[in-house]
Amino acid sequence: MSVTAGVSLASRLVLVMVLLLLLIQAAVFFSTREAMQRQAATEIETSLEVGERILQRLLVQDAERLGDAASVLASDFGFRSAIGTGDTDTIESALENSAARIGASVASFLDLRFQLLAATRESSATLRGTLETLGPALAEGRHDDDLAILQGVPYQFVLAPVRSPLLVGWVMMGFPVDATLARDFERLSGTSAAFFARMGDEPWQSVGASLESDNWRYTIHPERGTSKATIDGASFASRILYLPAAGGELAVVLVRSIDELMAPFTRLQQVLAVLTLVGIVCFTLISLLAAARVTRPLAQLTRATSRLEQGDFDVRIEGTDRGDEVGRLARGFQNMQTGLANQREEIMRLAYWDTLTGLPNREQFRRCLGEVIDAARSSSKPVTVVLLDLDRFKPVNDVLGYAFGDRLLQAVAERLREQTGASARMVARLDDDHFAIILLNTDARQGDALAAQWQQQLLLPLTLDGHTIDLSASFGVASWPESTDHPATLINRAEIAMDAAKARGVGHLVYEPSMDSASLQSLSLLTDLRTALDTGQLQLYLQPKVAAQSGKLVGAEALIRWIHPVRGMIPPMAFIPFAEQTGFIRQLTQWVFDAVADAAMALRAHGLSIPLSLNLSTRDLLDVQLPARLLDRLAQHPVLRPSDFCLEITESAIMEDPKRARHTLIELAEHGFRLSIDDFGTGHSSLAYLQALPVHELKIDRSFLRDFVTTDRNRLIVKSTVELAHALNLSVVAEGVEDETTMQALAGLHCDDVQGYWITRPLPVGAFLSWHDQWRRHPLNPAHAR
Repeated sequence: MSVTAGVSLASRLVLVMVLLLLLIQAAVFFSTREAMQRQAATEIETSLEVGERILQRLLVQDAERLGDAASVLASDFGFRSAIGTGDTDTIESALENSAARIGASVASFLDLRFQLLAATRESSATLRGTLETLGPALAEGRHDDDLAILQGVPYQFVLAPVRSPLLVGWVMMGFPVDATLARDFERLSGTSAAFFARMGDEPWQSVGASLESDNWRYTIHPERGTSKATIDGASFASRILYLPAAGGELAVVLVRSIDELMAPFTRLQQVLAVLTLVGIVCFTLISLLAAARVTRPLAQLTRATSRLEQGDFDVRIEGTDRGDEVGRLARGFQNMQTGLANQREEIMRLAYWDTLTGLPNREQFRRCLGEVIDAARSSSKPVTVVLLDLDRFKPVNDVLGYAFGDRLLQAVAERLREQTGASARMVARLDDDHFAIILLNTDARQGDALAAQWQQQLLLPLTLDGHTIDLSASFGVASWPESTDHPATLINRAEIAMDAAKARGVGHLVYEPSMDSASLQSLSLLTDLRTALDTGQLQLYLQPKVAAQSGKLVGAEALIRWIHPVRGMIPPMAFIPFAEQTGFIRQLTQWVFDAVADAAMALRAHGLSIPLSLNLSTRDLLDVQLPARLLDRLAQHPVLRPSDFCLEITESAIMEDPKRARHTLIELAEHGFRLSIDDFGTGHSSLAYLQALPVHELKIDRSFLRDFVTTDRNRLIVKSTVELAHALNLSVVAEGVEDETTMQALAGLHCDDVQGYWITRPLPVGAFLSWHDQWRRHPLNPAHAR
């Protein structure tokens, strides 16, 4: 299920807008922070570079300042006099005083060959080599060589000439590179510095730093080469500067606080975060107000749709006067409301009224009958239902068309309204050409009398579009509470009486319980017939067809027999017409075809290959899918061919719908099935019409063979039929041959084949094979064949 299924539209709108704002603000925030970090990194790098230049400049300035101080000493008259007299003590005292005055740690006097003559330190022997090495370089003005490591301490040296008036020597003074210099550097540049020195391969030693923390020496070290460090929880960036020094190496680590540089950016980020939070809160509140304003009309429309769902179509739709999308939506709902109201009215009309005649339909009739019976229970006054069905309505549709049939139904409805008048509570059309009438305070006898009157009035001819139609109808009458206590059953029993009246041709009948037995028997028969098909109660019998001249077996007709477990043998005429009427004949035809195919296989296994005939009903013949179904069933027996089957059709079946019947017969013949016209002469066809059909044989009905030998008329009919059939290249089969005289007479008329009880009765397949074995040895000798 969707997460937002239970969330309102306003909340979803606000959520989407706030999320969008958050995404934008997050993008701005992180891009700004990234830019700030890049800017801070750039500033740190620049700061360290500037610090490096400042340190270089500071060293140069200190060298100039110290050089000036050394020059002052070198120009001192007393100092020069002491040099002139070689007073070493005075020279050393002057050096001590001058060094103390300017803060120098080392002060020395060198002769013209840069040999040490006097120094402030007692261990002058230790300093001699370094001082004598620096002297020539400083004298040449190479300030890059003014640094030296003395006993592990870095110094910056300056050299000043002593003239009296000629050059008599050099004053060299050294100043330590230590924490004092580092602090001076930090005050000038804002960058901390740490000095490290080492002599030869000895490890680096810290000689001074401007950092106040004692933990810096554990983190910052020239050997580690770190560019970032954390000291006492604070982040620092470092830059290492290596300076040339005599007697060892000097490294300066410049350190700049990242947190200090980032502080303005951090404060800016905090301000941005606060502004973002305030903006989101304000934006959310404004969005809620805006969403509520936007969705308020939608909520009203939602409430309106809920009332529409409950069937209240009088609800007022608000917001239709707005010019925005909500207004258009509201107007769309209003149009939908109008459309639904109209559709509901139309649905109600279709649900309870017949659109063709304007009469109430079956549903309204049933409801009205229920209400009338409920109202009549207290007074016990009878209620009668009269149902009528027009006679011969189907031919009207077939001949004059459905449009004319509809007009005829409208005219009948109008005539019924006029005839029934105030005596009828309701006149309704149930379906097709069935109409129904409710009569109040009327018993069955009175209802039957009214039905008789209406029947006579309907007999009056009706003229429509120049056609005069003779109407007639069958009426059925059932009364409450005599017939039943249930409205639906009352309608059903009136319909039973109507069907009985139509079947008996009496025009009108009152329902009687005995009428139900026929219906129940029919229903029972259909149920039993379905059961018979599923449980093997049906059996196939074969009746042989032999050549009239030679007696040779040329075919057999397949006949169905029903052996009921209770009723015993049920003759075909007791269930075939019923199966035809109910449509079950198609299942029977399929069963017969399969059984005939199995019988043909059994005959072939016995060495007997003859065509087998089976009957097709009217429904079969009018079924356009019949050829395809027969071919599908035949495909299950690959050795059989359509020519192994002869399909018998009655004349009446063909004349039911000649066009469709001819189409089906042509298709069957094209596939190779043999076709036969059964019961020829009893229908309404002619040989001229049959000539257009792809048939192969005619079967003369048994009625023409009755008194065939003694009656000239029947003999002439049979003779003419045989001659005309032969002229049309059709073979002739006479059925119903029951004596030898008839058999010989048919042979004399050149009839092709015969079948009948004189040869044998229909037999099961096994008995048929046994009969054939005897008949083959004694043809045309039924005494031996039976």
